[in-house]
Amino acid sequence: MVINPADLYQVDVFKDAPLDDLNFIVEKSILRSIEEDGFFFFQGDSARYAYVLVTGRVKLMQSNPAGQQVNLRTIKQWEMFAALGAVRPDATYPVAAQALESSSALAIESKLLQEMIPTRPYLNMGLMHLMTNYIQEMQNRYRELATEKVERRLALTILRLASQIGIKTGGSIELPLSQQDIAEASGSTIYTVSRTLSEWERRGWIETGRERIVMRDPHKLVEISEGIDQS
Repeated sequence: MVINPADLYQVDVFKDAPLDDLNFIVEKSILRSIEEDGFFFFQGDSARYAYVLVTGRVKLMQSNPAGQQVNLRTIKQWEMFAALGAVRPDATYPVAAQALESSSALAIESKLLQEMIPTRPYLNMGLMHLMTNYIQEMQNRYRELATEKVERRLALTILRLASQIGIKTGGSIELPLSQQDIAEASGSTIYTVSRTLSEWERRGWIETGRERIVMRDPHKLVEISEGIDQS
């Protein structure tokens, strides 16, 4: 597979980059391909590379010593992830990156980005926006965990994931994720997710299947996320 450097304009961090820089980045980087369920890196590994997802989908997840996992974010095509090493030379990855399907990503050496940052204002701003968006998302999720009832938290999680990786088909939106993925992303148990989604499916708002959830009536989930009583 050959990457056209101009395709990197789809990456928010590089949207204002000169084409010469994009040619240089592609030339100095490597394309890594990972099969479904494989890992680009593990939690605690040295953050030697930043990645741009070229094909597929990747989830960033964190585990505790007991092996419990939480899905922090799902990465879509032409999104940069794992860029911590570009701003902290001694950084380690705080998450693992697992392919939800066969995926490929451009691996850009953190050291290369470190060397470019002092003379590329667009790169400074792009990385700052990337980190800021992550922080804001984590703040919102913490608030949801601390203050929201489980049904509203699940609706907020599904709507957030739909905005990131949802596939629109007519009036429906399909999420290529399992109930376990939703449980990890919302900080809920698989039992709670299964029970809640079964009730929503009974009411005709969603449809569940193997590794997928289809929002048949997205407006109902918006109402739940806004705290509107559905009884």
